[in-house]
Amino acid sequence: MSATMLRVELGERSYPIHIGTGLIDDPALFAPHVSGRLAPVITNTTVAPLYAARLEKTLAAAGARTLRIALPDGEAHKDWRALDAVYRGLLEAQADRASVLVALGGGVVGDIAGFAAATYQRGIAHLQVPTTLLAQVDSSVGGKTAINHELGKNMIGAFHQPCAVVADTSVLATLPPREYAAGLAEVVKYGAISDLGFLGWIEKNAPSLAAREAAALAHVIHRSCEIKAEVVARDERESGARALLNFGHTFGHAIESAAGYGTLLHGEAVAIGMALAARYSAAHGRIGAQDAERLVALLRRLGLPVAPPRLPLAAWLEYMGRDKKNVGGRITLILLDALGRAAIVKDAPQASLEAFLAAA
Repeated sequence: MSATMLRVELGERSYPIHIGTGLIDDPALFAPHVSGRLAPVITNTTVAPLYAARLEKTLAAAGARTLRIALPDGEAHKDWRALDAVYRGLLEAQADRASVLVALGGGVVGDIAGFAAATYQRGIAHLQVPTTLLAQVDSSVGGKTAINHELGKNMIGAFHQPCAVVADTSVLATLPPREYAAGLAEVVKYGAISDLGFLGWIEKNAPSLAAREAAALAHVIHRSCEIKAEVVARDERESGARALLNFGHTFGHAIESAAGYGTLLHGEAVAIGMALAARYSAAHGRIGAQDAERLVALLRRLGLPVAPPRLPLAAWLEYMGRDKKNVGGRITLILLDALGRAAIVKDAPQASLEAFLAAA
């Protein structure tokens, strides 16, 4: 096994992020968090046959008692029914406040397990074992937990930090190509908003990433988590700078909600959202058109969609109007001031945004 470790520095809520190959089989990583405790494994019906038994064996070797709760797979199931299935499993097992939920899966599983942990008996510990690239570089880190509502994505949730994140890069070998590409969207996001050098590295190494080469994967996961950890440490509850991590998400969440959860993968919707945000930034003179198209071209090279579905203007405004970043009824956007530097824009002219969306 080879691994690196980062820390999310949040005082008494600080925790490690372990990144490497074969980590799912290492009891030493889990023992400090689960030894002598009940560790329910929250997973889904796709991931469970691949990795649940292995993880349960590791947790047992680490001194934990386990049970398995397997949910239906997919964004369409990130709802009250799935959350209730977790609560029911915990109650039937008489899980107490010393229990540690272990999320084994992608972003949907991580969000549901985290929200269940935040609310079960008013809060218990949870540990993230992300199995998708998107979850390893983004959603497993930072403590955002939520379920979807038919009127808006991630509108019901809580901030609840994990006690650790264990990102085993070897599990990405079984990830379908479309899911893998969706994870690369969030990788590109970090370069676009924070690190032009990283964005250039992604462009140069796109073939290695497409081939899932271990060294390239380890680098992008580590750098993505590093950037996110720095931002979360400064702004845990998204009162300021953390909103920058939502570049592409205001447009993307609207697309997911309007199209129906599961029609597009989250990373695909974010890719489209980043293309729109970059072009909107260019249309308002914040960046050059060439820079916007450079970002769009990279997304295309990585196998991601960049054209939005045809939505009525009213649908755009309805769903974007419910975005959690909005203040005083005005839509807040994350736009680019340069490749590698983003800004929170609370005063985008309504008329120009409507004209842009009508033509999208």
